[in-house]
Amino acid sequence: MSTGPATRAARASEPTQARPARGAGVREAILDAAEALFGEHGIRAVSADRILAEAGYSKVTFYRHFPSKDEVVVAYLERELGRVRAVLAAAAGETAIDRGASDAFGGVVERSAAQGLAPVAAALTDEMCRPHFRGCPFINAAAEYPDPDHPVRRVVTEFRGLMTGAIAEWARLQGVRDPGAVASQAMMLRDGALVAGYLSGDPGGVAEEFVRSLAAIVRAAGGAAGRAAGGGEEPVASSR
Repeated sequence: MSTGPATRAARASEPTQARPARGAGVREAILDAAEALFGEHGIRAVSADRILAEAGYSKVTFYRHFPSKDEVVVAYLERELGRVRAVLAAAAGETAIDRGASDAFGGVVERSAAQGLAPVAAALTDEMCRPHFRGCPFINAAAEYPDPDHPVRRVVTEFRGLMTGAIAEWARLQGVRDPGAVASQAMMLRDGALVAGYLSGDPGGVAEEFVRSLAAIVRAAGGAAGRAAGGGEEPVASSR
């Protein structure tokens, strides 16, 4: 199966770079190829042979860096997790070097406490701003790996724990009555928003709706950011 037209067009517009011959550059080149293929076709539909053919390396080179395809998937998700941490650090006005990765969301929490929803909402919907967005890579991976003890799912769990814990702390600083509940609701809202952003073809519009919906949740829980975003209005009552 050939690579799709969207990916081919994107790559055609990119400057040609020499393929790394050894070292960490080889590993990153393999992950680059895997990321593009996983994003376009899904994880299970892409074989190790397909990845190495796309990357342009021999099987010996491929398996020297990744003994199995599952290890490629784990490394791909770990790299995605690193990007999430970098986004959180950037949203806090810092670099990952300025602050430990596990502490990165702390700056977003602190800044959001003063500035309201914008920083944390941007961090939650960052994927929608990336080219060729196809939904959340962690949700997509979890759907293809049903075993909760699989290494792939452990990375997914780590991602969700990072996000949920940080949102709960942010919600606490906003003065909500039940920060844990707000964090769970925010993650559910975020998950749905990323799916809707992909299916609708309008990720920007969905991201704006996400911010309004998150404000309503925080406002209903008594949070300051929700009241500021909602202009002090009461939340709309459910029709149920």
